[in-house]
Amino acid sequence: MELQIENERNNNQNLEVTKENQNEFLGTTLGKTINSAINVGIRYLLPNAIENQIIEIKDTIIKEGFKEGINKTVESAIDVGKSAMGILTGKFDNVSQMQTAVEEGGLIDTLSDCIDFGLKVAKQSGLLPKDVEGIIKSGKDIIVSNIQSNIETTLTTQLKGIEKLNQYIEDWNKYYKEQNFHKMELEYDKIQTKIKELVPIEETFEKARTVQNLHKLIKSKGIKFELSNEEIELAKKLN
Repeated sequence: MELQIENERNNNQNLEVTKENQNEFLGTTLGKTINSAINVGIRYLLPNAIENQIIEIKDTIIKEGFKEGINKTVESAIDVGKSAMGILTGKFDNVSQMQTAVEEGGLIDTLSDCIDFGLKVAKQSGLLPKDVEGIIKSGKDIIVSNIQSNIETTLTTQLKGIEKLNQYIEDWNKYYKEQNFHKMELEYDKIQTKIKELVPIEETFEKARTVQNLHKLIKSKGIKFELSNEEIELAKKLN
């Protein structure tokens, strides 16, 4: 186990935050949560700033500060493991990995450094006047608190959503064994809706995709439940 963690740490230390995976991050649930929280914080601190200036400051903090934050997270957290890659992609193997990525020892602990580094780059690029930098720095705790609160709310919502998705999958399997396609269809629709709202958790999403594949297969066969072992195994593999 210790060797596995050490190998993952070594792999993560070679992670490069590229423009592509940075953009990918900003499109994830975590990225959107942080983006929104920083935007609200800057608007609060700079009520008279024009829209374009707010957007530029926010984008610089996220794009430049985020890279620094990932590096700090990987360096400082002994057991981050694959969680660091999850921060980049928004995809995690399990719920525990997602929690490790953002909670104590993870991204939340580096938020202050992210903002400091983003402000430094913005100042060096001439985007940020000294007085504006001072206002944001002095109010940094407001932004950090807002981000942390939003992340914790998002995590709570995601965890509840994963629980519901697992329940829908369990119920679908129950009705599948009973060959009750009407109730299977109701659970399938719930799964389809819920999966769009969640951070991809591979363990749960693999089960959900198997259900989706089996459901489509049964429906395509005219609601026939007689499936071969090969068909069932293929449904499991098409993930």
